[in-house]
Amino acid sequence: MSAFAKKISAWQKRQGRHDLPWQNTRDPYRVWLSEIMLQQTQVATVLGYYEQFLQRFPDVDALAAAPLDDVLACWSGLGYYSRARNMHRCAQAVVQSHGGRFPGSSAELTELPGIGRSTAAAIAAFCFGERVAILDGNVKRVLSRVLAFDGDLAESRQERALWSQATDLLPDQGIEPYTQGLMDLGATLCSARTPTCLLCPVQSQCAAARTGTQERYPVKTRKLKRSRREHVWLWLQWREQIWLVQRPDTGVWAMLWSLPEFACVAEFDAARADWPGSGEPLPSFTHTLTHLDWTLHPVRWTVPTDTDPTVISAMTRLHPSGRWFTREQALAAGLPAPLRKLLLR
Repeated sequence: MSAFAKKISAWQKRQGRHDLPWQNTRDPYRVWLSEIMLQQTQVATVLGYYEQFLQRFPDVDALAAAPLDDVLACWSGLGYYSRARNMHRCAQAVVQSHGGRFPGSSAELTELPGIGRSTAAAIAAFCFGERVAILDGNVKRVLSRVLAFDGDLAESRQERALWSQATDLLPDQGIEPYTQGLMDLGATLCSARTPTCLLCPVQSQCAAARTGTQERYPVKTRKLKRSRREHVWLWLQWREQIWLVQRPDTGVWAMLWSLPEFACVAEFDAARADWPGSGEPLPSFTHTLTHLDWTLHPVRWTVPTDTDPTVISAMTRLHPSGRWFTREQALAAGLPAPLRKLLLR
C-alpha cells in the first residue's frame, strides 16, 4: 500500500465520516441511491430525501414497480430531475435484465441507465470490493491538487489522463476506506475555497499545497452558457381545484406537473379576454437553474363555482395535457420546487 493511500485510509478511520445513513452497508441499492442523490447536491439536503425515498421505495423491486409519477413526487424539490427518471429506468433494467440484483463489476454497472463511470466505481468498490478508482467532483479536486494536474478537465483526454493517475494510486487492499477517505477529504478539508491544508493528512505530498497554488486546481475552462426565459404562469382555480399540466418528457422539469405558461403578458391577455372570474397578480420571481434564469409572473385566476363546464373546457383547451388537482393532490404529485413553495404560501 502506497504511503499516500495509507495516510488517506488512516485519516478516514480516525476522522472521516462514519455515521451517514448510506455508510456501513454493502447493499448496492442504498449505495447507488446515495451516489445519485449526492450528484450536484449537498449532503445536508440529501439526508432527509434519502430516508424518505427509502421508506417509499425500500428496494430496487419496489422502485421498478412504482409509477414514474410517484418517483418524481418523492424526488420533488431535490432538483436535476433527470436523475430520478434515470433511476427509475435503471431499477427496471436491474429487475428485468439482472433478476433484481445489481451487477458486481464496475464495467457491467456502467451499462445501466444513468450510471456513469464514477458512480459505477463507487458501487463496485463499496459493495463488491473491486479495486477501481472513482473520480467525482470532490476526488477530482483532491487528486488534481496533490498531483498538480494542470490538464483541462473540460477535455475528455485530460480527464482520461487523471483517471489513469487515480488508478495508479489505488492500494492493493483496503479499497473501501481509501475510497471513502478521498471522498471525505474533498467534502471537508479540501474544499474548493479556503482548504484547511494544515489538517490534511497528505499535505506533505500535495504539490499544490507546497507551492500555494491550491485555487488553480482543478483546471476546467469550459463554462456553461447561461440563458434567460420569461413567462406568465397561470394558477387557474375552479371549485377548489387547480389546473396543472404535465410537462414534456424532455427539457426543464421534464414530466413534472406544473402551471400552464404563456410566453408574454399580451398572449395571456388575449387568451383570458372572455374568461369569467377575476385574476390576481402574485409576486414575480426569478428561478435560477444551472444554465437558466427563469423569470415567472404568476397570476391566480379564480373562476366562479357555477361556471358552465363547457366554458371551463374552452379555457383549458390551450393546455390539453392537464387535469384538475385539489391542493392536497397537487402537493402529493411531482412538482417543481417553486410551484410547491407557491402552493404552500
